[in-house]
Amino acid sequence: MKISIVIPAHNEATSITQCLVAIQAAIKQLPSTITVTVLVVIDSCSDDTLTLVESMRLKSASVDYLCCDYQCIGQVRDLGIRHAIASGATWLACTDADSIVTQDWLTQQIAHIKDQPTDVICGVVSVDSWAHLTPQTRKDYTAHYQDRMGHRHIHGANLSFSSEAYLVAGGFAPLSCHEDVDLVKRFESQGCAITWSNRVRVITSSRLQARATEGFAAFLATLETNNLQ
Repeated sequence: MKISIVIPAHNEATSITQCLVAIQAAIKQLPSTITVTVLVVIDSCSDDTLTLVESMRLKSASVDYLCCDYQCIGQVRDLGIRHAIASGATWLACTDADSIVTQDWLTQQIAHIKDQPTDVICGVVSVDSWAHLTPQTRKDYTAHYQDRMGHRHIHGANLSFSSEAYLVAGGFAPLSCHEDVDLVKRFESQGCAITWSNRVRVITSSRLQARATEGFAAFLATLETNNLQ
């Protein structure tokens, strides 16, 4: 089994190092029989993201990167995934540069694959901090979010699948947002076996400055704005 972890990054100098350190910790939990590579797809960056990724690459041979100028999250994810598949990856794990995977992120994925036939795993996210948000925003979010097995949340920051399923479904579409939801819908239409797991977990940023106009940060920002009115 060869796993590739693909991470899109657009001006993520404040978080990319922590992201990659957490991924390395998760990789160390796997047996040596499983090969893991990490691919950062650096998109239209004007900050030090590239420099920091190059620094991590010097520390770990498993880290690599591509550069592009798409400014489109769907294209960026697809570029990375297809590059990884061409390099021999059989299982793809997606996360985001502003997110921190848990130490058992990969071992839980392997456990699901062993437990039952699984083409796709949709994991959950935990918010890293509520300190800068109103208590009502946290309450509204908690009421909305289904942190349980069998949930129906879809996060590009915590989405994994086999290379075969990805190619059959046609890959990430060139969308500026909801590219993850679009792909999972096509997985479903192809009859893929999907595991909706809260054992596969990522801690994600609670920042309100959205990279995608309708992404997770935008969702939190809308909740916060509504509660401040």
